[in-house]
Amino acid sequence: MKNQTLLLILTLLIYSPVSLLSQASEAVDRETTRLFLEQDILPIRLGFSNKEMKKETNDSTYIFTALHFSDQGEWDSLDVRIRARGNYRRAHCYFPPLKVKIKKSEAKETLFKGNKELKLVMPCVQSSSTHDNIVKEYMAYKLFEVISPYHFKTRMADIEFTEFRGKKNKVHKVKGFLIEDIDKVAERANARKMKRVVHPLEQDDLASVQNDFFQFMIGNTDFSTAYQHNQKLIFTADFKTIPIPYDFDMSGLVDASYAVVSQVGGEVLGIESVTDRLYRGFERDESVFQAVRQQYLELKPEIFRAIDDLKVQFENEKEFGIARNFIDDFFTILENDSQFNSQILRKTRTK
Repeated sequence: MKNQTLLLILTLLIYSPVSLLSQASEAVDRETTRLFLEQDILPIRLGFSNKEMKKETNDSTYIFTALHFSDQGEWDSLDVRIRARGNYRRAHCYFPPLKVKIKKSEAKETLFKGNKELKLVMPCVQSSSTHDNIVKEYMAYKLFEVISPYHFKTRMADIEFTEFRGKKNKVHKVKGFLIEDIDKVAERANARKMKRVVHPLEQDDLASVQNDFFQFMIGNTDFSTAYQHNQKLIFTADFKTIPIPYDFDMSGLVDASYAVVSQVGGEVLGIESVTDRLYRGFERDESVFQAVRQQYLELKPEIFRAIDDLKVQFENEKEFGIARNFIDDFFTILENDSQFNSQILRKTRTK
């Protein structure tokens, strides 16, 4: 019965992947908060001590600050709690990514209504490439929106960050973006978030391969679906375990100056650069791979529309071209049977 059900799903996916995803996405959008339904760039102002943030915060210690934001041209504010997040970026970046907690009473009747927790991604380093790296990481989230109805909603932000430095504060104007909490993703999907370890082969076949193809597309190996490293898992009402990816700064698409090749079990993976692709998915029935391959090929125009829509956000047009060509190289692999077999099917993991 399980095989018959899988065959039916694969058949539907092969013949109508785009329409099925479109219907699912429409249902998802009905439950999205206004903060993420609106996609114009959100102006934000906030201030805190970077030194204090890195020194004193951990997973349970937060700093109080005011988050100022412009909603339809009118400035408003709310009190929030923030802490640094992301092990690598917290240790190595000038601007750590933040976790933001908002009381329901504060968010009431504001743009942030319905959001109790958020992530705010800020640039890692102060350099000329910082801005475009943020746009490329944001791009990765927008690409996964095209691929799967189970995804984090995001919104680009113009951030004016006042760094408290004793008697002389410093103002930074940077690009960043907000990411909704996994609770909101699970709520839209009529699912619950999972905290326990789940082996990838116990996760939904289609969703897992969609995720693995996506990671291969953006050139990312810095993830683990089993241990939920840069992944979250949700369990749906129809008993499916679905992986949802996040944090893509170590990917080849972003190609950040600080990015390093991932280690597994203390050993560096067998690639020389993060821009070298390596498929990290597990071995499954080939029909699943072929179905997801077909889905991606049919979604190719929509994927490139999502990329091209972000061109105006780039400061360096060359960086946009490099990012676009990187994704195009992935489709060259999908469209060529020999390359698809050698770089994906023959690279699948068994353990």
